[in-house]
Amino acid sequence: MSGNTLTDRYVHEVVRRIPADQRADVADELRTTIADTADARGAADPEAAERAVLTEMGDPIRLAAKYADRPLALIGPELYPAYIRLLKVLLTTVLPIVVAVLVVIEVLDTNDVGAAIGSAIGGVLTVGAQMIAWLTVVFALIDRSRHRDTAAAEVDRWTPDDLPELRQTEKRDSGAAAAVAWNALVLALIVWQHTAAPYRAGNDRIEVLDPALWSGWIWPILIGLAGVVTLEVIRFATRGWTMLHAGLYAVAELLITLPLAWILSQQKFFNPAFLADVNNGWTAPDTVYTIAVIAVLLVSASEIISRFREARARN
Repeated sequence: MSGNTLTDRYVHEVVRRIPADQRADVADELRTTIADTADARGAADPEAAERAVLTEMGDPIRLAAKYADRPLALIGPELYPAYIRLLKVLLTTVLPIVVAVLVVIEVLDTNDVGAAIGSAIGGVLTVGAQMIAWLTVVFALIDRSRHRDTAAAEVDRWTPDDLPELRQTEKRDSGAAAAVAWNALVLALIVWQHTAAPYRAGNDRIEVLDPALWSGWIWPILIGLAGVVTLEVIRFATRGWTMLHAGLYAVAELLITLPLAWILSQQKFFNPAFLADVNNGWTAPDTVYTIAVIAVLLVSASEIISRFREARARN
Protein backbone atom coordinates (compact mmCIF):
# COMPACT_ATOMS: atom_id res chain seq x y z
CA MET A 1 0.00 0.00 0.00
CA SER A 2 1.28 3.46 -0.82
CA GLY A 3 2.45 5.60 2.07
CA ASN A 4 0.72 8.65 0.62
CA THR A 5 -2.92 7.61 0.71
CA LEU A 6 -5.66 9.91 1.96
CA THR A 7 -5.73 7.92 5.20
CA ASP A 8 -1.98 8.28 5.68
CA ARG A 9 -2.15 12.01 5.07
CA TYR A 10 -5.16 12.41 7.37
CA VAL A 11 -3.59 10.41 10.19
CA HIS A 12 -0.36 12.36 9.84
CA GLU A 13 -2.20 15.69 10.11
CA VAL A 14 -3.90 14.51 13.30
CA VAL A 15 -1.02 12.87 15.16
CA ARG A 16 1.52 15.61 14.50
CA ARG A 17 -0.64 17.95 16.59
CA ILE A 18 -0.94 15.75 19.68
CA PRO A 19 1.59 14.79 22.38
CA ALA A 20 4.27 12.35 21.23
CA ASP A 21 3.31 9.66 23.74
CA GLN A 22 -0.20 9.44 22.23
CA ARG A 23 0.73 9.40 18.55
CA ALA A 24 1.25 5.68 17.98
CA ASP A 25 -1.96 4.61 19.71
CA VAL A 26 -4.03 7.34 18.06
CA ALA A 27 -2.58 6.54 14.64
CA ASP A 28 -3.47 2.85 15.00
CA GLU A 29 -6.95 3.71 16.26
CA LEU A 30 -7.62 6.12 13.40
CA ARG A 31 -6.40 3.72 10.71
CA THR A 32 -8.56 0.94 12.12
CA THR A 33 -11.61 3.18 12.41
CA ILE A 34 -11.23 4.54 8.89
CA ALA A 35 -10.66 1.10 7.35
CA ASP A 36 -13.54 -0.57 9.24
CA THR A 37 -15.97 2.23 8.45
CA ALA A 38 -15.04 2.24 4.77
CA ASP A 39 -15.31 -1.57 4.53
CA ALA A 40 -18.70 -1.53 6.26
CA ARG A 41 -20.10 0.58 3.46
CA GLY A 42 -19.38 -2.16 0.93
CA ALA A 43 -18.74 0.44 -1.74
CA ALA A 44 -17.56 -0.65 -5.16
CA ASP A 45 -14.92 2.08 -5.12
CA PRO A 46 -12.70 1.81 -1.99
CA GLU A 47 -11.09 5.19 -2.64
CA ALA A 48 -14.48 6.91 -2.83
CA ALA A 49 -15.53 5.19 0.41
CA GLU A 50 -12.28 6.27 2.08
CA ARG A 51 -12.82 9.86 0.96
CA ALA A 52 -16.42 9.82 2.25
CA VAL A 53 -15.33 8.52 5.65
CA LEU A 54 -12.62 11.15 6.00
CA THR A 55 -15.07 13.86 5.00
CA GLU A 56 -17.46 12.76 7.73
CA MET A 57 -14.65 12.68 10.30
CA GLY A 58 -13.99 16.33 9.58
CA ASP A 59 -11.04 18.67 9.81
CA PRO A 60 -8.01 16.84 11.25
CA ILE A 61 -7.08 19.95 13.22
CA ARG A 62 -10.35 19.79 15.14
CA LEU A 63 -9.99 16.05 15.67
CA ALA A 64 -6.44 16.55 16.96
CA ALA A 65 -7.72 19.16 19.42
CA LYS A 66 -10.18 16.59 20.81
CA TYR A 67 -7.47 13.95 21.23
CA ALA A 68 -5.10 16.46 22.82
CA ASP A 69 -7.91 17.78 24.99
CA ARG A 70 -6.98 21.26 23.89
CA PRO A 71 -9.60 23.92 23.04
CA LEU A 72 -9.39 25.73 19.72
CA ALA A 73 -11.27 28.81 20.90
CA LEU A 74 -9.42 31.54 22.79
CA ILE A 75 -12.21 31.57 25.41
CA GLY A 76 -14.41 28.51 25.56
CA PRO A 77 -18.20 28.47 25.84
CA GLU A 78 -18.11 27.73 29.58
CA LEU A 79 -16.31 30.97 30.41
CA TYR A 80 -17.50 33.19 27.57
CA PRO A 81 -20.73 34.37 29.32
CA ALA A 82 -18.76 35.32 32.44
CA TYR A 83 -16.18 37.05 30.25
CA ILE A 84 -18.86 39.15 28.55
CA ARG A 85 -20.57 40.03 31.85
CA LEU A 86 -17.34 41.17 33.48
CA LEU A 87 -16.27 43.06 30.37
CA LYS A 88 -19.58 44.93 30.43
CA VAL A 89 -19.04 45.81 34.09
CA LEU A 90 -15.56 47.19 33.42
CA LEU A 91 -16.59 49.12 30.31
CA THR A 92 -19.63 50.63 32.00
CA THR A 93 -18.09 51.46 35.40
CA VAL A 94 -14.30 51.74 35.42
CA LEU A 95 -13.94 53.15 31.91
CA PRO A 96 -16.44 56.03 32.37
CA ILE A 97 -14.81 56.98 35.69
CA VAL A 98 -11.34 57.07 34.18
CA VAL A 99 -12.55 59.05 31.18
CA ALA A 100 -14.44 61.48 33.43
CA VAL A 101 -11.30 62.08 35.49
CA LEU A 102 -9.31 62.72 32.31
CA VAL A 103 -11.90 65.20 31.05
CA VAL A 104 -12.09 67.09 34.37
CA ILE A 105 -8.32 67.35 34.58
CA GLU A 106 -8.12 68.53 30.97
CA VAL A 107 -10.80 71.18 31.48
CA LEU A 108 -9.21 72.48 34.68
CA ASP A 109 -5.79 72.44 33.09
CA THR A 110 -6.52 74.05 29.69
CA ASN A 111 -10.08 75.38 29.95
CA ASP A 112 -10.49 74.02 26.41
CA VAL A 113 -13.63 72.01 25.68
CA GLY A 114 -12.23 70.74 22.40
CA ALA A 115 -9.12 69.40 24.12
CA ALA A 116 -11.32 67.78 26.77
CA ILE A 117 -13.38 66.02 24.08
CA GLY A 118 -10.17 64.81 22.43
CA SER A 119 -8.90 63.57 25.77
CA ALA A 120 -12.19 61.71 26.33
CA ILE A 121 -12.01 60.01 22.93
CA GLY A 122 -8.37 59.08 23.47
CA GLY A 123 -9.16 57.75 26.94
CA VAL A 124 -12.04 55.61 25.68
CA LEU A 125 -9.90 54.10 22.93
CA THR A 126 -6.71 53.60 24.95
CA VAL A 127 -8.10 52.54 28.33
CA GLY A 128 -10.93 50.52 26.74
CA ALA A 129 -8.50 48.64 24.51
CA GLN A 130 -6.26 47.86 27.49
CA MET A 131 -9.21 46.56 29.51
CA ILE A 132 -10.38 44.31 26.69
CA ALA A 133 -6.89 43.03 25.95
CA TRP A 134 -5.88 42.19 29.53
CA LEU A 135 -9.23 40.71 30.47
CA THR A 136 -9.10 38.51 27.36
CA VAL A 137 -5.60 37.31 28.24
CA VAL A 138 -6.62 36.45 31.81
CA PHE A 139 -9.75 34.58 30.74
CA ALA A 140 -7.84 32.69 28.04
CA LEU A 141 -5.31 31.53 30.64
CA ILE A 142 -8.10 30.56 33.04
CA ASP A 143 -9.86 28.63 30.30
CA ARG A 144 -6.79 26.59 29.47
CA SER A 145 -6.00 26.00 33.13
CA ARG A 146 -9.56 24.80 33.79
CA HIS A 147 -9.42 22.57 30.71
CA ARG A 148 -6.22 20.86 31.90
CA ASP A 149 -7.49 20.48 35.45
CA THR A 150 -10.84 18.93 34.49
CA ALA A 151 -9.10 16.53 32.13
CA ALA A 152 -6.60 15.46 34.79
CA ALA A 153 -8.83 14.80 37.79
CA GLU A 154 -12.27 13.34 38.15
CA VAL A 155 -12.89 15.39 41.29
CA ASP A 156 -12.97 18.55 39.21
CA ARG A 157 -15.69 17.33 36.88
CA TRP A 158 -18.95 19.23 37.10
CA THR A 159 -21.95 17.62 38.74
CA PRO A 160 -25.37 19.04 39.64
CA ASP A 161 -24.13 19.23 43.22
CA ASP A 162 -21.92 22.13 42.11
CA LEU A 163 -24.95 24.29 41.31
CA PRO A 164 -25.02 27.16 43.84
CA GLU A 165 -28.14 28.78 45.14
CA LEU A 166 -29.38 31.58 42.88
CA ARG A 167 -28.91 34.30 45.47
CA GLN A 168 -25.42 33.06 46.27
CA THR A 169 -24.51 33.13 42.59
CA GLU A 170 -25.83 36.65 42.13
CA LYS A 171 -24.05 37.86 45.27
CA ARG A 172 -20.79 36.21 44.29
CA ASP A 173 -20.89 37.58 40.75
CA SER A 174 -21.73 41.12 41.82
CA GLY A 175 -19.11 41.06 44.57
CA ALA A 176 -16.39 39.74 42.27
CA ALA A 177 -17.29 42.22 39.53
CA ALA A 178 -17.21 45.11 41.99
CA ALA A 179 -13.85 43.94 43.36
CA VAL A 180 -12.38 43.70 39.86
CA ALA A 181 -13.70 47.12 38.93
CA TRP A 182 -12.49 48.81 42.13
CA ASN A 183 -8.99 47.31 42.22
CA ALA A 184 -8.48 47.82 38.49
CA LEU A 185 -9.52 51.46 38.89
CA VAL A 186 -7.14 52.00 41.82
CA LEU A 187 -4.30 50.37 39.90
CA ALA A 188 -4.97 52.51 36.81
CA LEU A 189 -5.22 55.75 38.81
CA ILE A 190 -1.94 55.11 40.66
CA VAL A 191 -0.08 54.59 37.41
CA TRP A 192 -1.89 57.44 35.67
CA GLN A 193 -1.19 60.06 38.34
CA HIS A 194 2.50 59.12 38.12
CA THR A 195 2.74 59.35 34.33
CA ALA A 196 0.40 62.32 33.81
CA ALA A 197 1.28 64.38 36.93
CA PRO A 198 -2.29 65.74 36.84
CA TYR A 199 -2.20 68.29 39.66
CA ARG A 200 -1.11 71.82 38.82
CA ALA A 201 0.63 73.72 41.59
CA GLY A 202 1.38 77.15 40.23
CA ASN A 203 3.20 76.60 36.95
CA ASP A 204 4.29 73.08 37.81
CA ARG A 205 2.50 69.78 37.19
CA ILE A 206 3.02 67.38 40.07
CA GLU A 207 1.96 63.94 41.23
CA VAL A 208 -0.60 63.45 43.98
CA LEU A 209 1.26 60.58 45.61
CA ASP A 210 4.80 60.91 46.91
CA PRO A 211 7.18 60.40 43.92
CA ALA A 212 9.68 58.76 46.26
CA LEU A 213 7.34 55.76 46.53
CA TRP A 214 8.33 54.73 43.01
CA SER A 215 11.81 53.99 44.28
CA GLY A 216 10.50 50.95 46.10
CA TRP A 217 7.34 50.83 48.20
CA ILE A 218 4.81 51.33 45.42
CA TRP A 219 5.89 48.24 43.48
CA PRO A 220 4.64 45.53 45.89
CA ILE A 221 1.37 47.48 46.09
CA LEU A 222 1.00 47.45 42.29
CA ILE A 223 1.91 43.75 42.12
CA GLY A 224 -0.61 43.01 44.86
CA LEU A 225 -3.36 44.97 43.09
CA ALA A 226 -2.66 43.14 39.83
CA GLY A 227 -2.78 39.84 41.69
CA VAL A 228 -6.07 40.71 43.38
CA VAL A 229 -7.62 41.73 40.05
CA THR A 230 -6.49 38.46 38.44
CA LEU A 231 -7.80 36.34 41.31
CA GLU A 232 -11.11 38.18 41.38
CA VAL A 233 -11.48 37.53 37.65
CA ILE A 234 -10.91 33.84 38.40
CA ARG A 235 -13.51 34.06 41.16
CA PHE A 236 -15.98 35.61 38.71
CA ALA A 237 -15.23 33.12 35.95
CA THR A 238 -15.27 29.93 38.02
CA ARG A 239 -17.54 28.47 40.66
CA GLY A 240 -15.93 30.42 43.50
CA TRP A 241 -12.71 30.10 45.45
CA THR A 242 -10.50 27.14 46.19
CA MET A 243 -8.16 27.09 49.19
CA LEU A 244 -5.26 27.66 46.79
CA HIS A 245 -6.94 30.76 45.37
CA ALA A 246 -7.70 32.01 48.87
CA GLY A 247 -4.06 31.52 49.87
CA LEU A 248 -2.84 33.39 46.81
CA TYR A 249 -5.35 36.13 47.52
CA ALA A 250 -3.99 36.47 51.06
CA VAL A 251 -0.46 36.89 49.67
CA ALA A 252 -1.63 39.52 47.16
CA GLU A 253 -3.63 41.36 49.82
CA LEU A 254 -0.65 41.43 52.17
CA LEU A 255 1.54 42.80 49.39
CA ILE A 256 -0.85 45.75 49.29
CA THR A 257 -1.65 46.14 52.97
CA LEU A 258 1.71 45.89 54.71
CA PRO A 259 3.56 48.45 52.54
CA LEU A 260 0.52 50.74 52.55
CA ALA A 261 0.26 50.57 56.35
CA TRP A 262 3.95 51.42 56.71
CA ILE A 263 3.67 54.31 54.23
CA LEU A 264 0.71 55.76 56.11
CA SER A 265 2.40 55.32 59.48
CA GLN A 266 5.41 57.25 58.16
CA GLN A 267 3.12 59.88 56.58
CA LYS A 268 4.75 59.35 53.20
CA PHE A 269 1.62 58.64 51.16
CA PHE A 270 0.98 62.03 49.55
CA ASN A 271 3.37 64.24 47.65
CA PRO A 272 4.61 66.93 50.09
CA ALA A 273 4.27 69.54 47.33
CA PHE A 274 0.67 68.47 46.75
CA LEU A 275 -0.17 68.67 50.48
CA ALA A 276 1.48 72.05 50.82
CA ASP A 277 -0.58 73.47 47.97
CA VAL A 278 -3.87 71.84 48.99
CA ASN A 279 -3.65 72.35 52.76
CA ASN A 280 -2.08 75.79 52.56
CA GLY A 281 0.36 74.93 55.33
CA TRP A 282 -2.03 72.91 57.51
CA THR A 283 -0.74 69.50 58.63
CA ALA A 284 -2.99 66.58 59.47
CA PRO A 285 -2.56 65.31 63.05
CA ASP A 286 -0.87 61.95 63.64
CA THR A 287 -4.19 60.52 64.80
CA VAL A 288 -5.56 60.68 61.25
CA TYR A 289 -2.76 58.50 59.95
CA THR A 290 -3.06 56.10 62.88
CA ILE A 291 -6.76 55.63 62.20
CA ALA A 292 -5.99 55.12 58.49
CA VAL A 293 -3.43 52.39 59.31
CA ILE A 294 -5.87 50.57 61.60
CA ALA A 295 -8.64 50.81 58.99
CA VAL A 296 -6.38 49.41 56.25
CA LEU A 297 -5.32 46.47 58.42
CA LEU A 298 -8.89 45.67 59.52
CA VAL A 299 -10.31 45.82 56.00
CA SER A 300 -7.52 43.63 54.67
CA ALA A 301 -7.97 41.06 57.42
CA SER A 302 -11.72 41.00 56.80
CA GLU A 303 -11.23 40.44 53.06
CA ILE A 304 -8.76 37.60 53.59
CA ILE A 305 -11.00 35.88 56.13
CA SER A 306 -14.02 36.14 53.84
CA ARG A 307 -12.09 34.52 50.97
CA PHE A 308 -11.07 31.57 53.13
CA ARG A 309 -14.63 31.19 54.38
CA GLU A 310 -15.91 31.10 50.81
CA ALA A 311 -13.29 28.53 49.85
CA ARG A 312 -14.11 26.39 52.89
CA ALA A 313 -17.84 26.58 52.11
CA ARG A 314 -17.20 25.40 48.57
CA ASN A 315 -15.12 22.45 49.76
